[in-house]
Amino acid sequence: MLVIELLPENLFWLECILRVLFAIVLGFALGVERQLRLKVAGIRIHVVVAAGSALFTIVSKYGFAVSDGARVAAQVVSGIGFIGAGMIMHRQNVAVHGLTSAAGIWLTAAIAMTAGSGMYHIALGATILIILVQLFLHLPLRLFKEKHYNEIRITFKSPTEDCPQTIKDLFEITSFTQFKVDRVDGELIYYAVIHTRMQVDATFIRNTVNDYGYIISLEKVESDR
Repeated sequence: MLVIELLPENLFWLECILRVLFAIVLGFALGVERQLRLKVAGIRIHVVVAAGSALFTIVSKYGFAVSDGARVAAQVVSGIGFIGAGMIMHRQNVAVHGLTSAAGIWLTAAIAMTAGSGMYHIALGATILIILVQLFLHLPLRLFKEKHYNEIRITFKSPTEDCPQTIKDLFEITSFTQFKVDRVDGELIYYAVIHTRMQVDATFIRNTVNDYGYIISLEKVESDR
């Protein structure tokens, strides 16, 4: 039997509260993994989505004399889609960010709906499985690193005409993802976005700005993994 009822029928109201609480706990676990990686979708949004999805599921199954739970579940999925769409940012049709976070919210809603339906073991198993998958995909394996690019925003001035090429050589790239030039006080200022496979951390950024005087600012854009 997929649906499990932990309490007797006369305490079904408490059973429903336990289902919501269980969904919140699972949403919390998923949110912790994301927040530890400094993602926008952290603990709070995962908990809220989990609680709401579980409640909608319970209401759809038991709140009406004549109920079509499948229709309500479909509407919950559509509603979560709007939340996910709001987390995805497009930048001049070049880069898309937030897909993993949006998919994570979608998955959290599915797990919470499973918990709200009383399928505790399936909801728990899915939560453990997705956390293990996330941990595995973040292992420092070459297979994953080769497909990962760091996105860098850089502002620099050009003391020489070949300065843009110098930047390309520095970050081991062949082209800029985005490129803009402004004239400020008679001096050309370049604004660019690049994608590089180089390991970029706080120490690299600090040393690069210190070593190359023509680099005004350097910012790493956090990837959504």
